[in-house]
Amino acid sequence: MSDPTHGDGAPTVVLVHGAFVDASSWNGVIAELKAAGIDVVAPPNLLRGIGVDAAYLTGFVDALGRPTLLVGHSYGGAVISQTGSDAQGVIGLVFVAAFAPEADEPLAAINARYPDIPLGAAQRTFTYINERGEQATEAFVDRGLFHDAVCADLPADVADLLARTQRPASLDAFTTVVTGTPAWKTLPSWAVVATADQAIHPDAERDMAKRARSEITEIDGSHAVVASQPAAVADVIRRAIAKTA
Repeated sequence: MSDPTHGDGAPTVVLVHGAFVDASSWNGVIAELKAAGIDVVAPPNLLRGIGVDAAYLTGFVDALGRPTLLVGHSYGGAVISQTGSDAQGVIGLVFVAAFAPEADEPLAAINARYPDIPLGAAQRTFTYINERGEQATEAFVDRGLFHDAVCADLPADVADLLARTQRPASLDAFTTVVTGTPAWKTLPSWAVVATADQAIHPDAERDMAKRARSEITEIDGSHAVVASQPAAVADVIRRAIAKTA
């Protein structure tokens, strides 16, 4: 998967999406980074649980065979906290309106420390039979509540499209944990706090970023800041690249 046309030593930015969306949520950020001559990829996040998702991402990063900057949005922040320790060549982390959990700290436990937010009441679940013949449960966001809970600063028609194409997440995504040493303890990190976030409390984002000693940038945006303000998010990523080069 290495790219021989990409300049030697320059990192590849790996964008990791969160729950209830897919990699297309990064389209605006990808366009900004490509315009700046930065190599960038956005692989799928399986949304099966931190261990499963981090193992997949680790394989993806190792196959790149080059230095990488991991950027995680929302639940993707938990995944890069694990993969950043497990994969080869990771030089830094960027958390965008994201979780940055401690080892053995479920995301639900983080949410419980802060006032309720609209996403909690907007989530619904359904059950299905998985490939092992077992009953499993997934969570999704009520389509009628998606706009206000996830992306209030996007046009209603865009929010409706995101709601209709959302990727449900296994409940394991919220109950499984990072094992070993989270990567933010050993790697430089940056964090975007979305000050109008209704899916992760902004104070939770600030507190996790401070705990990780991340360089913090506050953006007046919703949880979907990667889609609503891609230029501002890309600016943070470019700063991270400049400081890790």
